[in-house]
Amino acid sequence: MWFESFAGTCSPSILCRVTEIPEHLLKRSRERRAAIGKGDDAGEGDPAASAPAATPATTEKAAAPAAASGPPVRAAAPAPEKPEPPKPDPAYVTAAKQRRKVPWWAMATLGLMPVWGFMYVRAVTEAPEVVEGPLGIGAEQYGACAACHGAAGGGGVGYPFSGEEVLMTFPNIEDQLRYVYWGTGEYNLAGVDVYGNPDRAGGPHVTNGRGVMPQQGSEAGGGLTDYQILGVVCHERYALGGADPASEEYIDEYEEFCSEESPVFAALEAGEFSLADEEVPAFTGPEGEFEIEVVGPPVEGSPAAAEG
Repeated sequence: MWFESFAGTCSPSILCRVTEIPEHLLKRSRERRAAIGKGDDAGEGDPAASAPAATPATTEKAAAPAAASGPPVRAAAPAPEKPEPPKPDPAYVTAAKQRRKVPWWAMATLGLMPVWGFMYVRAVTEAPEVVEGPLGIGAEQYGACAACHGAAGGGGVGYPFSGEEVLMTFPNIEDQLRYVYWGTGEYNLAGVDVYGNPDRAGGPHVTNGRGVMPQQGSEAGGGLTDYQILGVVCHERYALGGADPASEEYIDEYEEFCSEESPVFAALEAGEFSLADEEVPAFTGPEGEFEIEVVGPPVEGSPAAAEG
């Protein structure tokens, strides 16, 4: 049938419209079908039956586009916010990161450099001369005297030693030993006003002229031994006062009292006599027999200088 053919040509995307067929055409069609022996089909002979048949097809075909669309599409989730880019490093940080690093082997070498430097300095530095005997003892003990007479013997509260000052006051070492041993207090008690050389250039030094000389001898209440007092006096005369141990004036004194082989120092250290003894035996030194005059109470002036 032409309308059936037309209905079959409808595509799912086109809504087909069925046109109502006139009754005389339907009757003619039934007669024609009966003439050729096909008979009257239930679905074809009744126009009412055929009309509804096209409607579902049309409906199905019309609904096809809606079915083709599929399930409803979900709304897309919002894209996550992008994190803010990191802030660029400051210039000094960038420079530090780009700077070349010191290799590990170089660090080990640099770590050993202080040790190498210390060993090198020790190798090229001359070892200090170790002074023994009276001068070595005197250098150790002079610290107590420096507060009054200066670290280099320049003077202060007490008289100076440098520039041969001490040699002018005490031309003989015995006089200086006696004064250091007894101190100003014992000289005052003995009524002695002038100690040392009374003919000193610039005038003699009087007992209470400049400060107070503390008592150093153990018997007088001081804290030094007799051989320590000898060491301090040797340091003041030869290290600070300028006496030349090789000169004719001082060579005998140096050998007997202040050299490392000094017999007087050895006897005092061994306790064979004391600077407070009234009688001292004669000693044999490099230049033969001699006797020291540093015993007894404080005396006026310098007996040894007077005899000379």
